[in-house]
Amino acid sequence: MTAIALDIGGSKIAAARVGPDGAPGEVATVATPAVGVWPAVAELLRSVADPRITRVGISSPGPVDLGAGTVAPINIAEWRDGFALVDAVSQEFGGAEVRLGGDGGCAALGESVFGAGRGVADLLGVVVSTGIGGGIVLDGRLVPGRSGNAGHVGHIVVPGGEDVCACGGVGCVETVASGPAAVRWARARRWPGRNGRQLAADAASGDPTAVAALARAGTALGQALAGAAATLDVGLVVIGGGFAESGAPLWDPLRTSLARHARLQFLADLQVVPAALGARASLAGAAVLAAG
Repeated sequence: MTAIALDIGGSKIAAARVGPDGAPGEVATVATPAVGVWPAVAELLRSVADPRITRVGISSPGPVDLGAGTVAPINIAEWRDGFALVDAVSQEFGGAEVRLGGDGGCAALGESVFGAGRGVADLLGVVVSTGIGGGIVLDGRLVPGRSGNAGHVGHIVVPGGEDVCACGGVGCVETVASGPAAVRWARARRWPGRNGRQLAADAASGDPTAVAALARAGTALGQALAGAAATLDVGLVVIGGGFAESGAPLWDPLRTSLARHARLQFLADLQVVPAALGARASLAGAAVLAAG
């Protein structure tokens, strides 16, 4: 078997052959174009492929539809109404078997096999970045759910959440704890910065508005994750994504909030840890799907 892993993102697309250990090898990347996304994907795949390719694993932003083999990423405008990605990739490689997963689920799977969750059978993976996503691994297997979108923890409603989310709901944790949401909250209180990286740096320096913004985000994350952990009965939550790298001003309130809300006896040993694979987590998960 020769396999390829493909990770599609709103700003970057990555592909790699899957090595003998099931992990992605040397990675090729291309910027995600505003138009012509599929031709860019096909060209990238051809650059890492050979005629023996028989399996392809794909990580894609959602929503995804595993039954139909389609994706409708919110952050890729050209595909927002749906694109038959599985069929397109299969045809590109002469009928190769294609396995699709959402990016949050693939990140959780990658961390469970190669990263911070290695050796743990049951975990929740969370990505805290421009949005908040996630994935569920139970008994060592990715849980896709009915449509393939299980683990969308960013749309758990948290106490006090009042803003309308991009999903159309009100009060989703994503409207409080994502990077852009925290920045918006801080800027509404006259913080002069522009992005989550600046917000984290200012919080580390003691700026009171930045500290408050990250405390608010961390508290909301703790509330949401306590409910998710109780629902899933997992002992480990792995958190990655750019905004999750904000350090103690985010993580300390998160852990305090989690301890306050996760009070059931079976959650007494619940651990929350940073992801280990960084931006490679979803690609690693796609490799696991391909090696499958």
